[in-house]
Amino acid sequence: MLETAALPPRIHSWEQLPDPADVDAAPRRLMALHAHPDDEASKGPGTVAMYTRSGVRCTLVTATGGEEGDILNAEMDKPEVVEHLDRIRLEELEDSVEICGYAAAYLLGYRDSGMPDSDANARPDAFANVDLNEALARLVRLVRAERPHVILGYDDHHFYPHPDHIMVYRLGLEIWDAAGDPDFTYAGIDLGEPWVPQKLYWFHWSLKRIVAIHEEFERRGWESPFAHWVENRPSEVDDPITTQIDVGEYMDVRRAALVAHRTQVDPQSMWLRLPDDVLRDIHPYDDYVLARDRTGLPPWDGRTIETDLFAGVRAAS
Repeated sequence: MLETAALPPRIHSWEQLPDPADVDAAPRRLMALHAHPDDEASKGPGTVAMYTRSGVRCTLVTATGGEEGDILNAEMDKPEVVEHLDRIRLEELEDSVEICGYAAAYLLGYRDSGMPDSDANARPDAFANVDLNEALARLVRLVRAERPHVILGYDDHHFYPHPDHIMVYRLGLEIWDAAGDPDFTYAGIDLGEPWVPQKLYWFHWSLKRIVAIHEEFERRGWESPFAHWVENRPSEVDDPITTQIDVGEYMDVRRAALVAHRTQVDPQSMWLRLPDDVLRDIHPYDDYVLARDRTGLPPWDGRTIETDLFAGVRAAS
């Protein structure tokens, strides 16, 4: 991980807190938790762009520097890129942050854990191996400074068991109570005044979305990246979408944010192969699961789809 002084201008360490006046000026606030640089481009970029343009202060927390990411774009697979991949990945993150519209982006400061059973996964400084309370304290400090009403995080990632994604899932659950707990302390770190978030969501790649993309690939005679999963999925799949945000107008943001991660995303890859107008027609939504709720709204009835992450949120300082 780069030293704070060497970070790109829009990227901050967990120790660099926002100007309270900037936070106070935003009546609605959202924080997205992610594991690596590029995750914010594949999960919820349209949502962030939409809310940013409606006056919501959106902030990003990225747990690691993505040092273990493979270079998936042949044009970037060069010795000088490999040598400085940590710096380049953060520069890519800075570009994506600007495209999505985040007001601020913070790094928790941990090292990419790599995939299970890899050499990187065994490193003591890997995110998956750090003390959970230490990581939680860093996140608590940011949540209490930014005071988000809504937090976006990960589910248990049983379909993609990357250790860093699982750690973000655990942190999301822990922050729900720890941010507002005046008795939570860690190693003398000044964590600020308690803050109680009102909603916690999980990003969700819904079955409906996956099948729609799969069928469109097959209709065009292309090999579907989801063929094996769709054809071998259980007959009954629990797909509890509670919330859908219409991001049809922001497909270009998703594409541009992905392309900004030029070491990780080949412009000719499957993720960019379908045109935006086609994606807009077959599934113009970011899907979410409401995991925790303090708004007082009735519990989800299993049928009604929520269309606003801030539904029921009480605007408060």
